[in-house]
Amino acid sequence: MASRRPPSPPFTKGYFSAPFERFVKDDSFDSHLTSAFTLLDTVETYFDSHVDLLQRKLQKHSDRLRLKAEETFKIKDLKLGDLKIKDLSGDLLAENLEREIKSFKLKLSTRVTSLSASWQSAKVVRTREKVSFFFGVMTLLFSALMFGMAPQWVHIAYTAICGYLLPLRFYIYKKRAWHYFLFDLCYYVTILNFVFFWIFPSSPTLFLACYCLSHGSLASAVITWRNSLVFHDQDKVTSLFIHIYAPFSFTVIRHYYPNAEQRFPALATVPELNPWRALLLSGAIYAIWQLLYWKFVLVDRRAKIESGQRTTSFSFLLNDKHGVIGRALSSVPPAYREAAFMGGQFIYALLTEIPAVFLLYNSSSWSAVFLLLIFSVSVWNGGGFYIEVFGRKFERELEALRKEIAESSARASSSGTSTPGTLSRGSSSNDLSNLNNNNSDSSDSLNGEESLSPTLEAVSEQLPPPIENKKDLYFLCKSLSFS
Repeated sequence: MASRRPPSPPFTKGYFSAPFERFVKDDSFDSHLTSAFTLLDTVETYFDSHVDLLQRKLQKHSDRLRLKAEETFKIKDLKLGDLKIKDLSGDLLAENLEREIKSFKLKLSTRVTSLSASWQSAKVVRTREKVSFFFGVMTLLFSALMFGMAPQWVHIAYTAICGYLLPLRFYIYKKRAWHYFLFDLCYYVTILNFVFFWIFPSSPTLFLACYCLSHGSLASAVITWRNSLVFHDQDKVTSLFIHIYAPFSFTVIRHYYPNAEQRFPALATVPELNPWRALLLSGAIYAIWQLLYWKFVLVDRRAKIESGQRTTSFSFLLNDKHGVIGRALSSVPPAYREAAFMGGQFIYALLTEIPAVFLLYNSSSWSAVFLLLIFSVSVWNGGGFYIEVFGRKFERELEALRKEIAESSARASSSGTSTPGTLSRGSSSNDLSNLNNNNSDSSDSLNGEESLSPTLEAVSEQLPPPIENKKDLYFLCKSLSFS
């Protein structure tokens, strides 16, 4: 007598095909044989998932063509108007149920193939995020070590990293039609910084403008644009780097660079800072950018912006109804919004430079406190992203997966109880029962109902139970591929 085998949840014995049933745990096996089967089961689970995916891809087109050919042969003499069903034999019922099961298998196979492709895409995304996380953390560590061991290399590292991040950002933003953001002030100041580092290091005017703008508009943008220290997100890391590394570099040059006057002669001519002169020079450099931005973006490309083909920082802030700038601009008449926006930007740029010209230029301690403050804001924003945004995104994905599995379970249940006369309509067996009850005077209908009940019960036993989790879905796919 065969030994009793405990049920294998969530499916009952006999549902899986023979190749899969042989790996169901049997208490009569000794521990060595059981461990051997466990190893074989692991190997088969790993390799069969790839083999099954390839097999389903090859059979998908042939199954679709075969199903289309079978759908041309419909049940004839079915007259719903007279409430009569003819030629409802057992063979015809089995044939239609088999066709419906094949259709269900094909749909499930297509869905699993799509999920597999999504997983492959997600794997690539995860790899890219891991690389971004690695380089983000290493850049932070390298910058700290470089500041303590070789501060004269900070501006070189700033240039080298920007040489990689800025072209990459241009490519990504161009691809997404966001490249009008590259006309913003932060990129303009970044280019001016490189011009000072490598072309005009002896220009006091350019030095004052770069120092003030880097410690003003660029540093404050970490707060204004809510830059976040999210290491796995390359776009966020790039934005934070552009806004925080410029004031970091000029703080090092001003206070910690050994013999800075030899490398940057402009510092020798500006031992003490005249605040009003510094504000005037930086304001003039800023006004040049503002005029260029107005001409090339808001005038020459106005049609693309108004049509929605392109997005600028002005349109982004205007549509941001939750931000202070968006609410303030929405209260201004449309004809004066551009002027109000540019005027507000100019005043904002000058106000953010006040700490730099009155306090930071002459104090290394306050400069360190300022950088720590800006960096702490980005860390706080990054923590909020990981805990709130990232956690809620994961919760939404789980909820979507739960609904998808519930819908798949409902479709599987409805497919197992559908009638041949209404298979293509997705009706259940209750429709046929109501149809036969309404036509109880017809002996043909009664005979059809009597022959239909045992057949539906037999077929329902062969259908899978409801799918409750991803593991059930995986084993269901394996069983369908075995059959």
